[in-house]
Amino acid sequence: MSGLKSPLDLVRSRWVTAPLGFIAMSLGCLLAFNVGKDVAQVLFGGSQAEAHVAPAIKPLAKPATLTPPAPPANSPFVVKSILKIDEPIKFGQFFWDESAAATGPIVVTVDLEARTISVFRDGHEIGAAAILKGYGSKPTPTGMFPISQKDADHVSNIYDAPMPWMLRLTNDGVSIHGSKVERGYATNGCIGVPDEFAKRLFGVASLGDKVIVTDGKRLGVGQPIIENHAPAPTGPAVLAQQDS
Repeated sequence: MSGLKSPLDLVRSRWVTAPLGFIAMSLGCLLAFNVGKDVAQVLFGGSQAEAHVAPAIKPLAKPATLTPPAPPANSPFVVKSILKIDEPIKFGQFFWDESAAATGPIVVTVDLEARTISVFRDGHEIGAAAILKGYGSKPTPTGMFPISQKDADHVSNIYDAPMPWMLRLTNDGVSIHGSKVERGYATNGCIGVPDEFAKRLFGVASLGDKVIVTDGKRLGVGQPIIENHAPAPTGPAVLAQQDS
């Protein structure tokens, strides 16, 4: 019986101690992992770390700029012909010829730099004249204005001055009217034209017809007469009866 080992001797033997040590080490690692996992849950609120990648934010596309299509060549608002005038228009001088267009919509253009006015019917220039304009504190405004009133025998209620064949453009009194168009004269913001020209324009123009006032824009055959012009301010309604 002396050859048999007691259970304690078996435990102490290296063939048993080695597996038991391996098992103990494994249990210790597993315990440490679970403890660390629990600590991570407490600290970070999740069982594992997760990388959250924010979605890429695409910049808003710049809105496209829409260019209004050019009016067709046969539009009544495209220059089809101009009067044959071989020299600069002198003060007091005008030209009128309706033979190119007997009917059609009327558009009036005024170039303050050149100090001229043109009348177009159905795209054909039928009248042109030199003008007077306003200076200094009472300049003639630029923009596109509808004719809002016609009065053949108008008299200014501010200056008590005659304004024959008046075509009102703004509520505060700017208008086209007959005037003594001579060098050295000016208006209080109105567009003064020779009396006979004013009479002829009065006869062909209607309420609502457009008058486009620019400061240096020239028009040639094939170009649009009305193009991207915003309506000009007309002043407060309380000034509706004031004249320049």
